[in-house]
Amino acid sequence: MQVAFHKYQATGNDFILLDNRTAEYSHLTTSQIAFMCNRKFGIGADGLMLFENSSIADFKMLYYNADGKPGSMCGNGGRCMIEFAAQLGITKLELQFEAPDGMHFGKRHDASKVCIDMRPVHEVTYNDNHTILNTGSPHYIKMVKDVQTADVFNEGKSTQQDPAFKGVGINVNFVQRINEHSIYVRTYERGVEDETLSCGTGVTAAALALTDLKTGQHTINVQTPGGKLQVHFIKENEQEFSSIFLCGPATFVYSGQINLSSTNQ
Repeated sequence: MQVAFHKYQATGNDFILLDNRTAEYSHLTTSQIAFMCNRKFGIGADGLMLFENSSIADFKMLYYNADGKPGSMCGNGGRCMIEFAAQLGITKLELQFEAPDGMHFGKRHDASKVCIDMRPVHEVTYNDNHTILNTGSPHYIKMVKDVQTADVFNEGKSTQQDPAFKGVGINVNFVQRINEHSIYVRTYERGVEDETLSCGTGVTAAALALTDLKTGQHTINVQTPGGKLQVHFIKENEQEFSSIFLCGPATFVYSGQINLSSTNQ
């Protein structure tokens, strides 16, 4: 089976995108998706997405983690899908798309600034040394003094394996406050089971979790190992956030074909 793929990255968070409007890739198996995402034997990516037709929006986005299993919302992935839509000839200024966590809007200014709206947040759990919230995917936020020396892999893996998160899992973010409106975020992602260069829902969660922000409108500049993002939002109160937008670059890398044989079924 020949699969025509397109590789995109958004601040180093990279994805395999497949145009599935004719449904030819609807029967890909978990192992086939994991094979394509494998950096040693396949194409290599943090996840794979299917671009599909929608009866209620401009397109539908199906997301799979690098382990081949269905994933939840991916912020950087959604921004790559907006850029991919432009490559496919869907050039509307604003697009609406279905995602695993519901409907989203996207706006492409150019490849250096692609924005999507994120789902409102209605519940945040504040603990002594961490914060938990869901921004389309569940996130564990830990503030640190020096994010560069944080043991993201080992501590992230240990937190992920905590019985409290058994079954569903959680993404673990290490966050350093740079100044009043800037943070640096490193993320251990479930499904990838490693640190990624950037995580869209993670940087969104990290921005919202800043406990000293007053109610009102905010813009937080976020540095990740893979590049810079911005999170715009309104803080209604300690538990509720609305009008959340994630903005940053989304870049086409290359297109190609890969053969899926009986050895990677």
